[in-house]
Amino acid sequence: MFLSPSDCFTLNNGVRIPCLGFGTYLTPEGGVCVDSVITALQSGYRHIDTAEFYANETSVGKAVAESGIPRDEIFVTTKLWNTHQGYDSTLYRFDESMKKLGLETLDLYLVHWPMAKDFIADYPKQFLATWRAFEKLYEDGRVRAIGVCNCKKHHLNVILDECKVVPAINQIEFHPGIMQTEAVEFSKRNGIVVEAWSPLCRGRAFGRRELVSVAEAHGKTQAQVLLRWCLQKEILPLPKSVTPERIRSNAEIFDFALTAEETALIDSMDGIGRIGSDPDEAKY
Repeated sequence: MFLSPSDCFTLNNGVRIPCLGFGTYLTPEGGVCVDSVITALQSGYRHIDTAEFYANETSVGKAVAESGIPRDEIFVTTKLWNTHQGYDSTLYRFDESMKKLGLETLDLYLVHWPMAKDFIADYPKQFLATWRAFEKLYEDGRVRAIGVCNCKKHHLNVILDECKVVPAINQIEFHPGIMQTEAVEFSKRNGIVVEAWSPLCRGRAFGRRELVSVAEAHGKTQAQVLLRWCLQKEILPLPKSVTPERIRSNAEIFDFALTAEETALIDSMDGIGRIGSDPDEAKY
């Protein structure tokens, strides 16, 4: 299972998505972003994740164009920010993102958070209006797959009760200590692939005896073990870095496997806590 970064999960509409993504959150627009994305692509990544909120879509698009890799071999994701939820606004912001990315077709478009602060009084009305716009973009062939981020079971149910197109992805915070079992299991039961943002929990797990022991047993870094742990749970990890050595190292997770005992040991790690907000409490 998963022998290279370009190996794929199959989404519920048949689209194939590379099993390891390269995240760009907090990567600044400009040369740093362009260079890091090109380094990732040269290291074997074929899945690049950005967002309107990250303010680096232009640089991501430039890197994709300058990489020398055919466009149809690179899977690009971006996201709609919360202040732009709603039917007409979603369609407008999608066009703006596409201009920045310089793409004709997007591979994956995601709703960044379900309960946007500016529209909390209208939840779930605005969330559903946003999803109807996503469905139009999908039906018009402008995006190959659509999905959501940061959705718990009850957020997903809002869409599943009304949708014509079931979300293909649910991108959530996932790492030891925050495994969101209910959201993961519910997503999978409904044919929704789970992506893990912050799979390395910003280094908060590094140095823990459980993780150190597994890494030493395989001659791997602690980051590599955490990414492999995600894959073996059939969850798609999205590590990020701007350091070339770490970008390359994070892609070297396809030549070893964790035992059931090692997986359970990492499962047992606690006390790490959330990196981001609880989706029910987010003030974005």
